[in-house]
Order: sequence, then structure tokens, then C-alpha cells
Amino acid sequence: MVDQALVDFFDSLEEADSLVLSDSSLMKNYGKQSVCLVRGSGVWVYDADGNAYLDFLSGIAVASLGHAHPKVAAAVAAQAEKLVHVSNIFATEVGPKVAAMLNRLILTGMPNKVNGRVFFANSGAEVNEAAIKLARKYGLERGRFHIITALGSFHGRTMGALSATGQRSKQAPFEPLLPGFSHVKWDDVGAIEDEINDHTIAIMLEPIQGEGGVVDPSPGYLPAVRELCDRRGLLLIMDEVQTGMGRTGAWFGFQHHGILPDIVTVAKALGSGVPIGACWAREDVAEAFSAGDHGTTFGGQPLAASAALATIREMIQIDAPGRAAELGKLFDKNLEGKPGINRLSGSGMLRGVQLVAPVAKRVSELCLERGLIVNPIGDNTIRLAPPIIVSASQIDHACDILVEAIGEML
Repeated sequence: MVDQALVDFFDSLEEADSLVLSDSSLMKNYGKQSVCLVRGSGVWVYDADGNAYLDFLSGIAVASLGHAHPKVAAAVAAQAEKLVHVSNIFATEVGPKVAAMLNRLILTGMPNKVNGRVFFANSGAEVNEAAIKLARKYGLERGRFHIITALGSFHGRTMGALSATGQRSKQAPFEPLLPGFSHVKWDDVGAIEDEINDHTIAIMLEPIQGEGGVVDPSPGYLPAVRELCDRRGLLLIMDEVQTGMGRTGAWFGFQHHGILPDIVTVAKALGSGVPIGACWAREDVAEAFSAGDHGTTFGGQPLAASAALATIREMIQIDAPGRAAELGKLFDKNLEGKPGINRLSGSGMLRGVQLVAPVAKRVSELCLERGLIVNPIGDNTIRLAPPIIVSASQIDHACDILVEAIGEML
């Protein structure tokens, strides 16, 4: 018998105010939401009242091809009519193609003798968790499990990824954390070497610290860390969750530095908003995982993989890295030397605007009122991560709004 009360309640939700419903029904971990976005097209998103916003955050570096990209939408729709999900005890048509393409992109410019393998999950935190487990399994027979990361780093909010994260403010509410992690000064190879002990198996870094404030490494830092890992027999894990898939002006951030990590994690932009993440590892490292060692129900399922495959194809067609590198120069042209701006950081379509005063939150609010979405990181930094399909005129317009908002706060 149908429960009519449940039917009536369900139907009543159609007329509910989304912001009110969010405030009454969702946990408070994201804070109070002031705008309800209902649709998007390219670089633009629209709220429930019809107001338009230039999205210069891209869902935090996710919508690199913009919103509702027709080729991605068509691929997902077609796959949804064929096969959405099966268990990973069966092969599928789409996932292996995504894995092969990721292997090719990661190994761009590398010798043909190098090869890697991929594990799929649903998010950046999950693939970083996989990277941590893989490194520990790789070092198990030698009693090596210790992983060194950088202060200011961010690797996710699961307990393993959180333990690797180098931000006390995010860790403190959830102690005790997992043992076996050390956090050392960013951009300091000597600090890493001093922390290595007989149990150390890996060093885990971001090529640019995203959540830490879009913080760049010195030019020789990552090559020196790669050399240190080679010399001491350690794995180098590169967290490319935010920087990967062309955003910085290369397919992956580490490629700016002429190195190859042993493990690479990627998510965010990989599925154009459909949840998918990947952990790539050099083949001999990947072999540490045996059947049953690690898994996830939804990882690499056909629907998510179809979004990833369509995303990769389109990114190749538009030369996403080259486009990001070229358009990124417009931020320097429009913002460097402007009042209230101390300096710019990052590269390509991931930029940090370092302010002279702790007004980042208020600046982002003023931008939103003027139809521009940007992101404050801490008190002094505005993060810019627009879709890679953004136009030059849209960058110019966004920079005008940002400069105006900063000027009002000084």
C-alpha cells in the first residue's frame, strides 16, 4: 500500500525554498549558503533568481571545460542508457581507455620503457588514500611505512589523507590521527632529508600548494626532492588533484619541473564534475597491490569513466595545457602592480592573488555581489581557477571586478 503521507511530503519539496531547506536539512560543515545555483553554461552559472555569475572557481578547479559541456553531457547520457554501474569484478569498455590515456598523459616526454597502472576511485581524498596505502604496502616487507609531507599541504579529509595534510587547523578536531606521518617546512629539501629515518618509504607533495594559498615551489625544489628519493630509495608521490589535467599550463604540474613521480593522484577536473579520481603508479610500484588489497564500489564505473573519457578527448582537442598557459598571462597583465595586490602566485589557470591586507573574505563577497565567483583562502589570498575554456575578454572583465573590489577595501 502506498504511503500517501510520504508521497505528499515528496511532492511538497518541489515548491520548497532551496536555501531554507539547505539550512534546515544539511550539516553545517560548509557554513551558511547564500546563493542557490541551478544551472550553468560554459563559464557562467545562474542562481534561482536568474542572476548570472562568472565562475572563476570552477567548483574548485573541477569544471575546466565549463558547465554543461555538450560533448561531456552527450557521453554521459549515452552511457546512462547502456550501463551505469557494475562491480569491479567485471571489466568494462570505458574505464581501461581512461587508464590508458592517463598513462599516456602522465608519461608525456618520458622514455617508452616507463609504464604505469591506474586505480580508480571517486574523489581526490580517496585516491590520495590509495596512494598512501600503496606506498605502505610497497614498503611492508622492509618495515617501511613512514611518509613525509609538507607544512601547508592539503591531501583530503579522510583519516589517512587528513593525517598526511600539513594543516593543524584541519587536523586538530579529529585527533588522534594515524601515526606514521611527518610534516616539514615547504620548499626545504634539507628539512625533508633531516626527517628521513629507517622506516621512511615516501615523500608526498603538491606541485603547487592549492588549499595552502596557491604557494609555488622554488624552481629547483621538486627536482632536488626527486634526486633525494632516488638516492635514499624512497617513493615520490605527487598530489595533482587540483593542479592536474592541464590547469597549470602542462598536463600535470610536475611536468614543469622535468621529473617523473612514482605515484600520481588526479581527480577534480578529470570527470568535468562527475565524481572520479585516479591513482597512477609506476608499474613495479603498482604491483605491490594484490587482488583484494584495496577497492571501492563505485571506482571506475562506466558512467563516471564515460565523463572522464569525453573530458580527456575534448581537452586534447582544445590543447588545454597550451590554452591555460597562454590565457594565464592575462592575469599578470591585468593584476600585477595594482593597488592592494602584493603579488601573484601559481601558473596557468590556477592563480593566487596575495593581498596587502587581511580582507580576502570581504573581497570575495563584493565580487559575488557584482557577478563574479572567486575564492578566499585564509585572510590574505584570493584563489582564481576559471574554466580553461574562458575567453580573454572574460578574464579582463573578471580582473576589473576584482581590482575594483580590492580597491573598495583599502
